[in-house]
Amino acid sequence: MTDEFRGYETAPWQLCWRGLAVDQLQRTESTFALGNGHIGVRGTLEEGEPRGLPGTYLNGFYEEHELPYAEGGYGYPEAGQTVVNVTDGKIIRLLVEDEPFDMRYGQAVVHDRTLDFRTGTLTRNTEWISPTGRHVRVRTQRLVSFTQRAVVAIRYEVEPLDGDTQVVLQSDLLANEPIESDTSDPRVAAALQNPLENEFSFAEGYRAALVHRTRRSGLRMAAAMDHLIESPDGLRTTIDVEDDLARLTIAVDVPHGKVLRLTKFLAYGWSAQRSIPALRAQVDAGLAGAVQTGWDGLLAEQKAYLDDFWDTADIQVDGDPELQQATRFALFHILQAGARGESRAIPGKGLTGPGYDGHAFWDTESFVLQVLTYTLPEAARDALSWRHSTLDKARDRAAQLGLRGAAFPWRSINGAECSAYWPAGTAAFHVSADISDAVARYLAASADEEFERGCGTEILTETARLWMSLGHFDSHNRFRIDGVTGPDEYSAVADNNVYTNLMARRNLREAAASCTRLPEIADRLGVTEQEIAKWRDAAARMFVPYDEELQVHPQSEGFTEHLDWEFANTPMADYPLLLHYPYFDLYRRQVVKQADLVLALHLCGDSFTPEEKARNFAYYEARTVRDSSLSAATQSVIAAEVGHLDLAYDYLGEAALTDLHDVHNNVRNGLHMASLAGAWLGFVAGFGGMRDHDGELTFAPRLPSNLDRLEFRMCFRGSKFAVEIHADRATYRLLDGKPAEITHHGTPCTIGESPVTLPIPELHPGTAPRQPVGRIPSRRQPERLRPAQGLPQP
Repeated sequence: MTDEFRGYETAPWQLCWRGLAVDQLQRTESTFALGNGHIGVRGTLEEGEPRGLPGTYLNGFYEEHELPYAEGGYGYPEAGQTVVNVTDGKIIRLLVEDEPFDMRYGQAVVHDRTLDFRTGTLTRNTEWISPTGRHVRVRTQRLVSFTQRAVVAIRYEVEPLDGDTQVVLQSDLLANEPIESDTSDPRVAAALQNPLENEFSFAEGYRAALVHRTRRSGLRMAAAMDHLIESPDGLRTTIDVEDDLARLTIAVDVPHGKVLRLTKFLAYGWSAQRSIPALRAQVDAGLAGAVQTGWDGLLAEQKAYLDDFWDTADIQVDGDPELQQATRFALFHILQAGARGESRAIPGKGLTGPGYDGHAFWDTESFVLQVLTYTLPEAARDALSWRHSTLDKARDRAAQLGLRGAAFPWRSINGAECSAYWPAGTAAFHVSADISDAVARYLAASADEEFERGCGTEILTETARLWMSLGHFDSHNRFRIDGVTGPDEYSAVADNNVYTNLMARRNLREAAASCTRLPEIADRLGVTEQEIAKWRDAAARMFVPYDEELQVHPQSEGFTEHLDWEFANTPMADYPLLLHYPYFDLYRRQVVKQADLVLALHLCGDSFTPEEKARNFAYYEARTVRDSSLSAATQSVIAAEVGHLDLAYDYLGEAALTDLHDVHNNVRNGLHMASLAGAWLGFVAGFGGMRDHDGELTFAPRLPSNLDRLEFRMCFRGSKFAVEIHADRATYRLLDGKPAEITHHGTPCTIGESPVTLPIPELHPGTAPRQPVGRIPSRRQPERLRPAQGLPQP
């Protein structure tokens, strides 16, 4: 079929693509992915073909491979970890009068796919005329359950439109699915080639199960399927099983006007320790629960769960329909990445694709957990509990590096460092402070003493010990942290990175405060009063470089003395720079891959004056090229704070639409969770001006000229409230719980039973900052949109 427009329709609560664009399948398979933090399934068609990149993932399930080194060195990680495409249960093949239902053949009169953010389902509607002229309607709907963690469910309906038709369905469990890997590393490709070894196969009636084990990492996973069939008379079924395939075949003559309806239930589980019978019992129990609940029950549970989520987390944007859609899309995928992770990591791509090998980065704590802390705090707690569960590995890594405390990895699946590039990996010690920052934020926002006793104090303590071991007092009695890499990966192994030093200072202070609050936990961890005093002294004397001549903070010591990058002579085709220039040249120039010092202005904003923020932002705007998807959101937040609201609006659009517009041309490998979180940050921390320094909430709301109104919701210490922003005023409204104490543009107020409306003071920003040549963010043009066609609206 032809499709005049190749893109998504704009609707507030849905993402819809009409028509079939085969060359865009990898992209839409990522955006239409479903997950719950435990299971992730890419949005491939049920028939299995045509396809871009199939994928079914279990959080934390990986295979090992050797790491590539041209020349090794002491302390280099030895083993890499790569997420595995596990047993695919999405496949339901259809034959119509012995002709395979394949969208590349015949004619698709109608075809659309819709991801619904309120029901948590992906729906497909197709009317297809086969090459020999048979006309059928196929409707599918799938979900990954938020309420039943192990469960995926699919409903598949076939309706003949031109007479009685013989229909055959083949419902599969398929392991070791053939995939063309696009990795350039032959070690990774080899690890992903048939990574699963069969240990058990079973099939009987409508039910089947397969148990497999990875060849090197030794992890075991099980997948099982069961079915309910609503059919005309004359149904015939057979079920077969092999090592890597279980298949239920259904054949029946469907009269014109009747429907063959198949409901497929799937259950997944994995373990590093449980036996084959135990794991099989786990998925059997998951299936039993799903079948007992039924399709309608699963749908009702899914919608109820999402109703509760949106009641706490929704953001309403008036004046930009595309940004409204993108924001809810972002929040929905953040929810899918973390809702049921339950002491597992939140990978950089969530469970939407194999990008970054399925690794978790510091993106989780510094971006994603900010969102979850104030919208779904139990998910933030789970993600931080995973970090705590990996403390032994972090201690071992620190010891290997000759340090005390815990050195958390830059990238990992199981908690062990697996970055083969040590300047960006090993030297990025800021990760440990980022994790501690997220712990402190969660504790302040939740008052969760149980978590602090069980996990929080220990994380804060071990990371504080790392900084005392890594840093030292110099001859001026300043505490220095030398030879580290900050968030900007174009400046590696530098001395006194301002972001790292300020985050380490906060880490030391938070560790001292937690140990003082809980002396019995401190005693168990061997923390003495003398150690706490040393933490506080190091924090008080932390060296924060400042360039008196330029009146800005150098990103790291000496950074402002480097040569500037010649942006005017850099072709646009040479971005991202790391793919076209040697790292050593980037390291010795004033060129910034992603917000670094500017990120410090946000997360450690209480360490800068307003004037310093404005000067620093302008200075680094002229040097930041945004070769990382992490950058735009932070630039949006600080642009809003210093008064450049329309620039903030443009950066927010870039962050929120990174995946829907495929800004970095890599959505095929999965979505960018941190950039999706950036949509929330741009609205709440940017235009809402929300800050949480010292555990207190403050707001300084302002609107850009393109928006008519903004409202966001959040929870804090058991209170749920909404903030509504207009050009001249803001209203704070308590939705549930006890009154909340906040500050509005410096004025303390209480959000209580009655809404509080306060004026927004005028702002007079200085000269607009300039960006490097060709790196200005795209202007937002919300009027150039494709309206939804026939989609139900709220």
